[in-house]
Amino acid sequence: MFLHNFKYELKMVLRQREFIMWLMLFPIVLGTLFKVAFGSVYSNTDLFQSIPVAVVNTSGDEVYKQMFTALGEGDDATLSITYTDEEEAKELLFAGKVKGIIVNDGGLYLQVSGKGIRQSILQEVVSRCNLYRTVVMQAIADGDIPLMNSVIAELSKDVKACRDVSPTADNPDVYVQYFYNLIAMVAICGSLTGLHVATSSQANQSELGARKNFSPTPKFTHLSAALLGSCVAQGVSMILCVTFLRFVLRINFGGNLLLIYAAAVMSGVLGVTLGFFVGSIGRLKYEIKSAIMLSCSMVLCFLSGLMMGNIKGILAEKAPWINRINPVAIISDSFYCLNMYSDYRRFITKIVAMAIYIGVFTVLGVLLSRRKKYASL
Repeated sequence: MFLHNFKYELKMVLRQREFIMWLMLFPIVLGTLFKVAFGSVYSNTDLFQSIPVAVVNTSGDEVYKQMFTALGEGDDATLSITYTDEEEAKELLFAGKVKGIIVNDGGLYLQVSGKGIRQSILQEVVSRCNLYRTVVMQAIADGDIPLMNSVIAELSKDVKACRDVSPTADNPDVYVQYFYNLIAMVAICGSLTGLHVATSSQANQSELGARKNFSPTPKFTHLSAALLGSCVAQGVSMILCVTFLRFVLRINFGGNLLLIYAAAVMSGVLGVTLGFFVGSIGRLKYEIKSAIMLSCSMVLCFLSGLMMGNIKGILAEKAPWINRINPVAIISDSFYCLNMYSDYRRFITKIVAMAIYIGVFTVLGVLLSRRKKYASL
């Protein structure tokens, strides 16, 4: 009897318009829009690239020449150098093809046409090159070659005031959080299917609910079959969502892909049980409960950073407890922890929190559903 009910409940879930729209079509559309909006922002703005610069070498200074060679070589070169004369260098600067002009005329000085982080880096490079040359030339003038070599070695060292902590660094792109929140939104929208499970078992909500309550099948049997069918359908939609984002849109989530799928499926179950719990409260019509559930879901998604990326940072500073209990934030943070941290301690913490929510929502939903009595059917 359980398998019979499970089969038909699964078919009924797959035929719901809300399921098709919010859990199948919506993530495809919104994910594509996010890809268009944020796909290249990180590589174009946040990721460091070699700074294009024009060098006008009017003195033939060998020390400067060696410095420029060192700065412009390698895969992680600081500068992308174009050697040219002053007139052509100005044309390149005004055309925006270089960020500055370094003129070597017995001493370096910088010409720029604007302000920004790359211009500041160029200014620091010029200052350090002048300092290096002064120290080296003084050592050569004094005839102290060992001192010169030791000075060069000391000046070449990077001074670090902070200790490096090695995260997984699979994908440092800050904009990937929008896709984490998109997955969380799809998961929490599964509450609509859980809501349908609860209301379809209530005799005052529909003729189907009346028939279920009149049926000799124990209420717990058809209730658990319906809940399991909704969880299976939601789990499949979560797998399809992650697959579309990862392999069609080529979003690099970082971390272990199997664990990402597992977290996504678990988050989908959380969404279903949340809807099941809310649907079991009170005797409001399905349409009213659906509107309330959808509105609450949007608020939770906003607080987790789906609509405004820096809202999580603001809440972490002003009211950190909000996103500690926000199920959408917990879901998105699980993917973030899996990507950014080499150990699984934080990820497991988020998974345990989801499991607790699932257990609490399921137990409360079952208790509220089984307590409902009707004078007549």
